[in-house]
Amino acid sequence: MSSTPSKQEPCPPRRVRFARGVALGLPIFLGYLPVGAAFGVVARGLGFSVVQAAACSATALAGAGQLIALTLIESGAAVLAVVVTTAVVNLRYVLFGAAMSAHVTGVPLPGQAFLAFTLTDETFAVNIDDHRRGLADAWSMAGVGVIAWTGWVLGTTAGALAAGWIGDPTRYGVQFAMPAMFTALLVAQAEDRRHVATAVLAATLAVACMLLLPDPWYLIAAPMLAATIATVMHR
Repeated sequence: MSSTPSKQEPCPPRRVRFARGVALGLPIFLGYLPVGAAFGVVARGLGFSVVQAAACSATALAGAGQLIALTLIESGAAVLAVVVTTAVVNLRYVLFGAAMSAHVTGVPLPGQAFLAFTLTDETFAVNIDDHRRGLADAWSMAGVGVIAWTGWVLGTTAGALAAGWIGDPTRYGVQFAMPAMFTALLVAQAEDRRHVATAVLAATLAVACMLLLPDPWYLIAAPMLAATIATVMHR
């Protein structure tokens, strides 16, 4: 995995660039631990073994999609319904991938596949912000992805192991971890009034779509509408 850094300076060693990515992704790691634990607890409650719960997180890395899948399984939904709903929820990654594709053109295909696998809402936000500063490359993005994946899998495993005495994880307020993380990412990336206006627009549309559209379609419609309107307004 290799790419040319944006800055015209001597290229740091790969391990240094990777370690910088790990440091950038550390807040994601900390945010994923409690949410992953919540997933592990819920999975165990539905009859998953510790290994099965951990394998789900290790091979999927799709927090919202995984939790929605568990909800559907608990409700007795058919396998096809679970697959289709999860696919719809994760359609946003197509947009994320398209936005990131311009920054990985020099990366070999296996490296691109790995970066695509570790692409989440949070890793996308961190890496796009790093690219905006002219600092990101394939190795730093890999570091962000690895530490994020580690946090999600460790959290899931810990939650699955401790499911017997944790009970309902929501009583500890773990559901606040993801909104808090997204808020921190937004504050870090909002550099001018246009960004703030777009964020306010997205929040307004998210609430409106949630009231008007069934789950999970509002998750797709709100960000697409906000991005489209902001693109037209600020072109």
